[in-house]
Amino acid sequence: MPADLAVIGLGHHGLPLAQAATAAGIATVGFDTDPRPVAELAAGRPPVDGSLTASEIRRMLSAGFRATTSPVELGRVRTAVLCAPTPLSPDGTLDLTAVTDAARALAARLRPHTTVLLESPVPPGTTEGVLRELLETGSGLRAGRDFHLAYSPDRLDPGRFDPGRFDPHSRLSGLAGTPKVIGGLTSACTESAAAFYGRFTDKVVRARGPREAETVKLLETNFRHVNIALVNEMAVLCHELGVDLWDVIRCAETKPFGFHAFRPGPGVGGHGFPVERLGTHRPLRLVELAGQVNQRMPQYVVQRAATLLNEHGKSARGARILLLGITYKPDLADREGAPADEIAHRLMDLGAAVSFHDPHVPDWRVRDLPVPRADSLYEAAAHADLTILLQHHRVYDLQGLAVKAQLLLDTRGATPAGTAHRL
Repeated sequence: MPADLAVIGLGHHGLPLAQAATAAGIATVGFDTDPRPVAELAAGRPPVDGSLTASEIRRMLSAGFRATTSPVELGRVRTAVLCAPTPLSPDGTLDLTAVTDAARALAARLRPHTTVLLESPVPPGTTEGVLRELLETGSGLRAGRDFHLAYSPDRLDPGRFDPGRFDPHSRLSGLAGTPKVIGGLTSACTESAAAFYGRFTDKVVRARGPREAETVKLLETNFRHVNIALVNEMAVLCHELGVDLWDVIRCAETKPFGFHAFRPGPGVGGHGFPVERLGTHRPLRLVELAGQVNQRMPQYVVQRAATLLNEHGKSARGARILLLGITYKPDLADREGAPADEIAHRLMDLGAAVSFHDPHVPDWRVRDLPVPRADSLYEAAAHADLTILLQHHRVYDLQGLAVKAQLLLDTRGATPAGTAHRL
């Protein structure tokens, strides 16, 4: 059966969007050039990042969702949403290769009156520049006249809620509870996009155009990283001053205006990269500095670990160190950009024997070598010279852990005051 919607790119962003659309009754096909996620989805298996469960995948399939590697499907839909990944390139800019490849695949089969939406993080100007040119050249159609073109930034917050679960009676349910920003090439493009998103989103916010909508994503992502960098610097300073930063944050967030609480950690992971360079445009110096601060945090955690061991008459060389929680976010299996890899790598360089525990990760490799996984958390903590909490999953009983562990370094401020050494 022909689909109403094609979601191009079935990663951490595209798949939850496809789930939301399917749950809202939109006939949806998912397209990806990589046969592996397509085969996994067709077999009813969930993605390894844990963004959707097996039961959620089965519900999608039973509702008619199909995953395919055939670009022929792209010529049979009324709406196409590009969710291709845009990782950082070595020079710090966004790599648009996957987006341009997706655009070419779509352009070859683009029909008149189709609505084309881009949700991938891109530099401002991409939608009406590179994307528009590829679609028009490959299809012979004109954007704004023969087909609609718009940009809408991804605003998923993995782990806060089931991102694709649609409940028309709940404003806090998945994508429905998050306002959708839309910037169309023309006013008609914006309204066509609004009509689509309005089928499963409670509120649509119309930007002046694609560039403004693209810059929304840039501002939101950089806002997060700059503020995390600030509290990471405060964490280092407060440790030197003997000040409890976590108590400082607790008190500061009672201010009803002019303050938004962020919390330090061992590093910054996730899929939203800080973008400090936009091609030929001048770099964002504050974002550049924030990136440097955040990138130093794994090294700082290792320094704190070595110091704690020395203070207790032990050396990092030969020490048994247990890492708890190696994902980038609590209660998820996604390890994208998680600082655990660098921390483990640096500890191994010091000669430590590293093991890990994470209820969401069955196995882990660092330097292409398997890291031993602890089956019994309390036994492993009691046996380790130092236990480092990198991610606070809900299953962790931190009070019990603080009692069992010989030495506990809490990088998330999750343990009660006085029960562990906190970052």
